[in-house]
Amino acid sequence: MSRGTVLMLVGPDYEDMEVWYPKYRLEAAGYEVPVAGMGEAQYKGKWGYPCPTDGHVRDFMSDTLAGIIAPGGWAPDKLRRDAAVLSRVREVNQAGGLVATICHGPWILISAGIVKGRKMTSTVGIRDDVVNAGATWVDEPVVTDGNIVSSRVPKDLPAFGEALVGWLDARN
Repeated sequence: MSRGTVLMLVGPDYEDMEVWYPKYRLEAAGYEVPVAGMGEAQYKGKWGYPCPTDGHVRDFMSDTLAGIIAPGGWAPDKLRRDAAVLSRVREVNQAGGLVATICHGPWILISAGIVKGRKMTSTVGIRDDVVNAGATWVDEPVVTDGNIVSSRVPKDLPAFGEALVGWLDARN
């Protein structure tokens, strides 16, 4: 029996480990983690690993989601341009659900307009983007500010996975 559903966003050139590690970590903890993109049946990661999707992000209603995850790679630059992606992120955030992100994933949260006044981390490469969007950027493996959980890079995935499961378990 599922403990809840957390939608994993995916797009072209996603960071392979930042999709698969949290997906499997959450599934091991009893959560369903469907993968949704912008309409393709499958996307290829930066390192070539294929990721079949379970549908378009618009097919997953926010009121059925315990959370949403925006992984990194180059996919966030495309995902942040999709109106349905931004709507789902805003809706999950407004409902107080988990909004998790790692590496370049905060670009999606920035475009959704939900980072102002929040404490976050990301890859140092987009630190200025996070700060310019109104968040306080810190250099820590994982940062939890209310319902937003952020992490820096693949080496931080163990801490990120623990934070995701801990946040969701605290609400179940």
